[in-house]
Amino acid sequence: MSDAAHYSAVEQLRNGQQVEIRAQRPSDQAELAATLERTSGESLYHRFFAVKHGFSDAEVAYFLDIDFVKHVALVAAVHAGGREKIVGGGRYVVGADGTAELAFTVEDDYQGQGVGSALLRHLVVLARAAGLEKLTAEVMTDNTRMLRLFGKCGLPLEREQRADVVHVALRLR
Repeated sequence: MSDAAHYSAVEQLRNGQQVEIRAQRPSDQAELAATLERTSGESLYHRFFAVKHGFSDAEVAYFLDIDFVKHVALVAAVHAGGREKIVGGGRYVVGADGTAELAFTVEDDYQGQGVGSALLRHLVVLARAAGLEKLTAEVMTDNTRMLRLFGKCGLPLEREQRADVVHVALRLR
């Protein structure tokens, strides 16, 4: 495990609320499931490219088994009602060529507040520290918020549309 396993930073959202961007922990399982319950079918479809009503045991294990070297996952957590509430998550998975594929999910009530931008900024910090040169993502063409997020992130961007999906590559160096 790398130092990324202990990563934590605090940001302020557009609505003034503070959010902690931190490493995902095994103890987050129940709250991650609750976050998915609060997330609309459309948002989940944009993330998983399929209608998801649940996850298999193998999928759950994959999403929770983070080594913080080849698979890095951060969550965005706010404090509400005296407890921590996860409102989004982002991860990258390193491929054989040394690039990493990036993915995000943000609970609908927190979309447009800067959660995705914060997750991306911190994943970029970790990816650069790990020596990665490029992050890639597959984004559905109708996912305008995610395409706008990548377009405004300030990194050199390559886009290639393939049918209903845009392949995005962000250069880190």
